[in-house]
Amino acid sequence: MSEPQLWGAVDDYFTSRLSPDDEALEAALRDSEAAGLPAIAVTAPQGKLLQLLAQIQGARTILEIGTLGGYSTIWLARALPEDGRLVSLEYSAKHAEVAVRNIARAGLDRLVDVRVGPALESLPKLADENPAPFDLVFIDADKVNNPHYVEWALKLTRAGSLIVLDNVVRQGRVADADSTSPDVVGTRAAIELIGQHPRLTGTAVQTVGAKGYDGFALARVL
Repeated sequence: MSEPQLWGAVDDYFTSRLSPDDEALEAALRDSEAAGLPAIAVTAPQGKLLQLLAQIQGARTILEIGTLGGYSTIWLARALPEDGRLVSLEYSAKHAEVAVRNIARAGLDRLVDVRVGPALESLPKLADENPAPFDLVFIDADKVNNPHYVEWALKLTRAGSLIVLDNVVRQGRVADADSTSPDVVGTRAAIELIGQHPRLTGTAVQTVGAKGYDGFALARVL
């Protein structure tokens, strides 16, 4: 068994024991695939981690940048109380349409507001609404804009809020200081921002699994 196959088998084991079959989540993945969405959603163990982080955080308000088909949105929204709120920003109208259906089927549409358009246009509009500070921000969108998303997350949160930045390892390419890949450049800029910003303290964790070698960064707002 190759390493990637082994990683997938371990993910399958953890999923079966810690995140058992769930029709709403499985249907979200099926419908996303049927609609031609890219297969880049978080894995079930990663989704469960997001849910646990939101619960540990006691989150009542969540901001998600990058909805895709709503799979991670469902995990996060399930951590919210009945009067909670999740705002999810999605660039693609097609992706958002699939996500809205998936979220409604999961019975979470009362908690979730999916907004369509470039996130760097949606975020100023959201800020103009003067929303209550978000308790958790999950960033999983175009990587070139990661530093801008972290900066906006800071504007829309409070001391004690948590920022989760996905896909920071890039198959190890994040360590290449000479890379000209926009995804790597954007991710490195976000990591350096987290490390240098006086209002942030953070770390990054490398992961392996069904989606290969990657990882995520966690930052707490001070």
